[in-house]
Amino acid sequence: MKVIIGRLIIKSSILYKTPSPVFLLVMALFLLINQSHGQDQKPPADSTAKKIYPDGTTGLILEVGPDDYLKKEKKPPNEFEGTYSTFRIGLGYIADAATYRQNAAFKKQMDSAGLAFDSKIETRDFRIFASGIIKTKRTLAWKGGFMYDGDKKVWLLRETGLTIGVPELFGHVFIGRTKEGYSMVKVMNGHSPWTAERQMALDVIPILADGVKYFGYEPKSRVFWNLAYFNDILSKGQSFSTYQWQYDARVGWMPIYDKEKNSVLHIAANLRYGKPLDGKIILRSRPESNPAPQIINTGTFAADHSTHVGGEVYYNKGRLLLGSEVMAHRFNASNAEDHSFFGGDIFVTYIFTKTKRPYNTMGSIFGFIPVEKSVFKGGWGEWEAVLRFSSLNLEDGSIHGGKFWRITPMVNWYMSKFVRTEFIYGYGVLERYDMKGAVQIFQARLQITIN
Repeated sequence: MKVIIGRLIIKSSILYKTPSPVFLLVMALFLLINQSHGQDQKPPADSTAKKIYPDGTTGLILEVGPDDYLKKEKKPPNEFEGTYSTFRIGLGYIADAATYRQNAAFKKQMDSAGLAFDSKIETRDFRIFASGIIKTKRTLAWKGGFMYDGDKKVWLLRETGLTIGVPELFGHVFIGRTKEGYSMVKVMNGHSPWTAERQMALDVIPILADGVKYFGYEPKSRVFWNLAYFNDILSKGQSFSTYQWQYDARVGWMPIYDKEKNSVLHIAANLRYGKPLDGKIILRSRPESNPAPQIINTGTFAADHSTHVGGEVYYNKGRLLLGSEVMAHRFNASNAEDHSFFGGDIFVTYIFTKTKRPYNTMGSIFGFIPVEKSVFKGGWGEWEAVLRFSSLNLEDGSIHGGKFWRITPMVNWYMSKFVRTEFIYGYGVLERYDMKGAVQIFQARLQITIN
């Protein structure tokens, strides 16, 4: 019966020429009214083993022992056991120091744009969150987060909501505010990627949204998915809320997955369809350095709806990671020009020490690098080298937002589980105002993360 209903829902959705909220509401109801109330996985044979559940959608996890309800055990100082729920508190802090060297053409471009490239030492962001698992038969986890945005000098509500286990459909449903689900590196916790900033082409996609997300993984076929619907009913007026509504789909397959050997080949497609707020949109991006200004900028233009298509490929073998994400963003307007913009990146990382970057099948994303022996306990920590090329083209028709590409060699030093430092160099070329200018970026970052 579940299979028949599922097929009917999928077939009915194909009949829509434009997306309908009814489709996702029906899907959500179908997921939630299922009568089975089993746990996400069968109880482990070892009665002392812990079960692992997703802590939101960004790759963090929660662990609960099968008899935690009855016994008190030694826990980390930021974790607590309550009568009805577990409780964990965490925080994160990022500070950047950056200076820039511009050639003459780049300085003229900045003068034309009315922008200044100044050396800075500043707080990028500070975030605090709390989460836990409510002690019910079906997995029900909660999460709340706040972040201080060092650029806008405001506090924002970050990922906040409920995660509901649906083991009958190999996944979970998140209801609340979260990452949309377009792009692996966009979904990942902001403290966990290999580079300091995500690639420029992802700045077109809002960082957060309010709605419903269904994400899952089928172990036998190694197929994973993320389906979501969002709207701005609660978030209207927030800086990230630039769409009235949007649909997201991320679907992929792992031809290779060997957890023991840390071997993964991950291939996925990203699709997004949305309605820009008030029939207009503005696209802009920094040169992948947060203290820098937004040097490519389309200005506001008309857009009734937008379609975003992307692909991602990642290959991880031991301590080596190769990856690429490319995407196209198309904006359509009934009484104005249509516009298309393109961007992407390609990178390689290598960890020189003995640790490995784990892959999380719950969210189909990479997680935090574990540190075997921190520098605070006489060790070397973990060292990683990264090389990335990225670009974004915001030129199309009457829009001259500029083109920018950047090459970034950098080194990550994971000093401990909680402390990471980054040493970053960037060389970029901007094409705008009928000129081609170059800038060099010298940056260091301190990152503190307690999960």
